[in-house]
Amino acid sequence: MTDPQEPSHPLFAAIYDPATAVVERTLLRPHRNYLVEDLHGTVLDVGAGTGAMFPYFDAVDDGTVSFHAIEPDPYMRRQARERAGELGLGVDIRSAGAESLPYADDSFDVVIASMVFCTIPDVERALSEVARVVRPGGEFRFFEHVLDDGWRARVQSLIAPLWKRAAGGCHLTRQTASLFAADRSFDIVEVDRMNLGVTPIRPFVRGRLRKRA
Repeated sequence: MTDPQEPSHPLFAAIYDPATAVVERTLLRPHRNYLVEDLHGTVLDVGAGTGAMFPYFDAVDDGTVSFHAIEPDPYMRRQARERAGELGLGVDIRSAGAESLPYADDSFDVVIASMVFCTIPDVERALSEVARVVRPGGEFRFFEHVLDDGWRARVQSLIAPLWKRAAGGCHLTRQTASLFAADRSFDIVEVDRMNLGVTPIRPFVRGRLRKRA
């Protein structure tokens, strides 16, 4: 039975992989590879969705990395578990939202967020939770789409309410990179803005933050 408190988007979950297949193989591949460079220790995938990061985890898995993931949507989570099974990837997938991570303080060496902060209801609380579970010296790595400039921003703002309903709660107008960069729990390692994608999913930011001691 589905928990009434969980986000539940069965249609969006069903069409997500087919709709993004070409983009995943081309546009997104180098950025997902970026997120798993020199991956080590204990890793958390925040908002695993259908498991898009799992093939990349599998590619770098040398038997020393411990993979964990959360996904609150039961339909997405089921697909993620199926993908992990197909890959033979050992990953502990839990039902949880990013605002309340079911892990102890300082649990992870790396936390990864890939196109997920657009859908989290309370992004500030979620970022606080990420900071809580990352070990001092550990990294928060991200790849997210954000609000554009000029006429593109106006288009995003205009269609945002309809887009949110149709696209599983996705917000088009968030300025996620600014929020991340301002968080005092982290030092910036690198943050890059890329005019990648097509309006309204454009531009993207990717980067790495290191938790302060």
